[in-house]
Amino acid sequence: MEISVGLPAMVPGTGPDQVVGWARAAEEYGFAGVAALDRVVFGNYEPMVTLAMVAGATTRVRLATTVLLGPLRGNGTLLAKQAATLHLLTGGRLMLGVAVGGREDDYTATGAPFAERGRDLDEMLARMRGVWRGAARVGPELSGDGPPIIVGGHSPAALRRAALHADGWIAGAGSAEPYEARVRRLTAAWRAAGRTDRPRLMALVYYALGPGADDQVSAYVDACYGGLGPYAGRVASGAVTTAAQVAAVVDRHAEAGCDELVFFPCAAGADQLERLAGLVEPTARTATTATTVTATTATSATTAAATATTAATSATSANSAVSVGRSR
Repeated sequence: MEISVGLPAMVPGTGPDQVVGWARAAEEYGFAGVAALDRVVFGNYEPMVTLAMVAGATTRVRLATTVLLGPLRGNGTLLAKQAATLHLLTGGRLMLGVAVGGREDDYTATGAPFAERGRDLDEMLARMRGVWRGAARVGPELSGDGPPIIVGGHSPAALRRAALHADGWIAGAGSAEPYEARVRRLTAAWRAAGRTDRPRLMALVYYALGPGADDQVSAYVDACYGGLGPYAGRVASGAVTTAAQVAAVVDRHAEAGCDELVFFPCAAGADQLERLAGLVEPTARTATTATTVTATTATSATTAAATATTAATSATSANSAVSVGRSR
């Protein structure tokens, strides 16, 4: 299992130099990738711009959105061009995680219809695949099918969306359902869509380490998830703050078949990254790891989506598996 880290771009008060420094340090420590979260009505840095910035300060780490709120970005044509550009200019390092999100204020601010966000994302993902294959003559020419797509969300609709359109799936924080149970549901949806390839399985966990860790988690959750009631409580209780908890969450996800676990910081201090690096053994794959997911699984996703459109019961997919190591 690969270990990646989130950038502190959502932590209130984080400066640009801290974000860039964090990415450089993550690469030096050997983490597999860096990732960015997305909100509109919040004081965070925009994720695609943030990844473009840290791309220039790094050479190897994967660059992921975990996740981008897709329906807030129009019909997907411009995002497809942005993603293709970033993927190409970084040597194939982008992994595009997308989901619908659940904050209505983000949709109100952008004018996107909240009630139709699921349908809009389905259409958007299909359109983006077409753009990357040159159907619309939009954006730079890609040698493959574009960056890998990872879909987030725990609902049946989200899992079906991952099976129809994506190369894998990412579990977010705050679910009352164990990770392994969600993986079983995703696997069932994958098979129901006629997929014979293996999905890339990912997960996100929040953390803070060292003196004041519990307070740092509380402050972060209050800032980012305040007002969300029991959900915010589950996010806070799921955060890891000790060496024993870090070891346990790594073991639990690895045993459930997780391919990549992303630790998101609740504080932006450089000591947080250093402390985490001292507790896990990052399996730093090469920059081509992200692109190797793409060629066969993207084809399978397109086949599955086409199959759903014609109401068929199976799809023809190329076999592929994500080769991963295991960190302890």
